Amino acid sequence: MSAVAALGWDVGGAHLKRAAFAADGRLLRTDIAPCALWRGLDELRAAFDALGTPDVPSAATMTGELVDLWPDRATGVAALAAALADRLGPDLALYAGPDGFVAPSAAGRHAARIASANWHATAAALARAVPEGILIDIGSTTTDIVPLAGGQVAARGFSDAERLDAGELVYSGIARTPVMALARCLPFDGRMVPLMAEHFATTADIHRLTGDLPDGADLHPAADGGAKTSAASARRLLRMVGRDLAAADTNAAALRPARALAFAAAAEQMHMLARALAQIISAGAVGPEAAILGAGVGAGLATRLAVRAERRYLDAGALLSEDAALSAGAAACAPAVAVGRLAHAAGLFSRPEPRLDAIP
Repeated sequence: MSAVAALGWDVGGAHLKRAAFAADGRLLRTDIAPCALWRGLDELRAAFDALGTPDVPSAATMTGELVDLWPDRATGVAALAAALADRLGPDLALYAGPDGFVAPSAAGRHAARIASANWHATAAALARAVPEGILIDIGSTTTDIVPLAGGQVAARGFSDAERLDAGELVYSGIARTPVMALARCLPFDGRMVPLMAEHFATTADIHRLTGDLPDGADLHPAADGGAKTSAASARRLLRMVGRDLAAADTNAAALRPARALAFAAAAEQMHMLARALAQIISAGAVGPEAAILGAGVGAGLATRLAVRAERRYLDAGALLSEDAALSAGAAACAPAVAVGRLAHAAGLFSRPEPRLDAIP
């Protein structure tokens, strides 16, 4: 394997993602580790230990400042910047959206731009390859829908609040979203049954039952801490409508009602995302020929949105990686790959003698 010369990091509230690059900027590999940051910074340290931190230049973007470990985002940015500098070195380049890259010591002055800017890194990197398009990055928790026009990020919002208003940030993902957030009721046994307002099941259960959950998309414990099988997902999902699945009921016929419920819930989620996409299209930043650029661990859902919108589909992972074998990983870790690409283009990864690969 080629020497690892630089690393790109995406520090989320639920996952730590890493992209490794050669000295010439080629993507070498991507990795993801669960990181339940809301439990404390020890979770971040454990995730770093799991992935490894070789002594090479790094660039990072973050969304982890949003977790309720801190009283506000600015405090979270400052705390994460300090923790990242301690682990990755003071020469770490932090992505600050339109402000470019800044040193960890300057994080306080750029907190509003650093906070939750990972979507902007992905969009900015893709805009270099596709001047006009619509990025749809479907992650485990959220979906970003970002217009690209004239080779630039054409989003109407930047902060989480602005992006929620614009429809560019949708709090619905392929794995961690509680089912109760998708709809007030779902069809079941010939009736529209209200959903219990309980954290009994998540979208991972839905997409496991429909067959649309990608490998490696569900890295956190299930809602009940139980197994991640079709039967266990069916049991959790049926609880949402006050039903039970007997322990012995694991054959296809017994699971059929839960599968039907899962398909109904998945349709509600797809409608939510399609409505947000229609809002972005209606703003007029992109033309009718603009393609959908699918990214994230849930990129498979973006292909369906492209069909519904009657638009071409492009794989963002393929655009971000030179090796087709790495495209799925590049899509799942798009912000980490993107921030590395942007830092390399800015000359921040120059080093006369890169260290040999130290990644396990």
